[in-house]
Amino acid sequence: MRLFYSVMWCLALPLVLARLWLRGRKEPGYRQHWGERLGFYSGPSSTMQTLWVHAVSVGETRAAEPLVDALLAEYPHSRIVLTHMTPTGRATGKTLFAKHGDRLVQSYLPYDTATMVGRFIKHFKPAVCILMETEVWPNLIAVCGKRGVPVVLANARLSARSLRRSRRFGSLLVDAARGISLVAAQTAADAERVRSLGVQRVEITGSIKFDVVVPDAALAVGAALRGVIGDRPVLLCASTREGEEELILDAFRRERAALPANVLLLIVPRHPQRFDEVEKMIGAHGLNVQRRSKLALDGGDAVLPGFVDVLMGDSMGEMFAYYAACDVAFVGGSLLPLGGQNLIEPAALGKPVLIGQHTFNFALVTEDALAAGGAQRVADAAELMSAAGRLLNDEAARTAMGRNALAFANQHRGATRRTLALLPALIKPLL
Repeated sequence: MRLFYSVMWCLALPLVLARLWLRGRKEPGYRQHWGERLGFYSGPSSTMQTLWVHAVSVGETRAAEPLVDALLAEYPHSRIVLTHMTPTGRATGKTLFAKHGDRLVQSYLPYDTATMVGRFIKHFKPAVCILMETEVWPNLIAVCGKRGVPVVLANARLSARSLRRSRRFGSLLVDAARGISLVAAQTAADAERVRSLGVQRVEITGSIKFDVVVPDAALAVGAALRGVIGDRPVLLCASTREGEEELILDAFRRERAALPANVLLLIVPRHPQRFDEVEKMIGAHGLNVQRRSKLALDGGDAVLPGFVDVLMGDSMGEMFAYYAACDVAFVGGSLLPLGGQNLIEPAALGKPVLIGQHTFNFALVTEDALAAGGAQRVADAAELMSAAGRLLNDEAARTAMGRNALAFANQHRGATRRTLALLPALIKPLL
């Protein structure tokens, strides 16, 4: 199966590269650093011990922040090579980890052929490979096994839906899973599903996302944004996906009576390539829109015009700032069967959280937040507006729900420390 998989990769590579070039029309980052994707690197190898962390895109990169920071503190004579698959993930990593200077280098993950992965390992000589959350690459794991590089799946989550999908690949993913040295699972359910694939060592550590530290700079930007908005109540719809904005905007127009008269809707699409599309969609609904990128925050007397109905978040690396600036947060990817997104960030800022019905990618975290009284599930976009209206019109209820959300987030911290404690047995000490 792995031989067949490798042959298919080689045959598909021209199409993959053509797709990269086409995607580069909207996201220029896809047309950069192609050599890295093919396993070619310039410059000499470092003499420092290298710890390899792979975070495919934005969500995984942000989730990796506590672990990356802890690794660099625990292994002061080592560096990290952080790999990604998307330009947005790479840009997020550049922003988050600039503080570490040359102790962290970034690269794209090479495509999953033995030759390309082999060139990566030969160049960087990693002591360990840490994959974040759900990344399982058959050739990467096989080559690491042959080169003596232990593979760790950290902050691992595997939904029942993903498990069913993995079984469709027969022995390919099962064999790959058995090559993983250690899985640090978020929940007992995740651990059980991972064990069913044949992984020998699985530990339950919790979600590293609870250990995220809200940057002071993000809080400052959030405060500045709130100052520009003024005293208008703010409903944030964060990380919205294709199809959801249409539902939200329709409901916002129809259910306006349930909301405070001067409410501001703040929409932050998850994917940057959709910013222009969503801006046009807002205008097509007869609503006045302002883009965050065109809103100056450094002017002492800057004010968001009162006629603006919708503020669209079109900046990278400012999600914490958006959460800080809002009164109520809806977490997207959950109105449609897309699996939901991480609700820990708004909870960590003490914001009441609204979530849709489709949260299978974050099932236990969502259920725990609901049980703690820090989140509320809504059936559809209309119920989202009515629930938001109740909270925005009731300060006491909003404050209590936000307090519950913060307590929930604080209660679940510690996954980074538990994960870090598992690694010394796998990482050979420097001689």
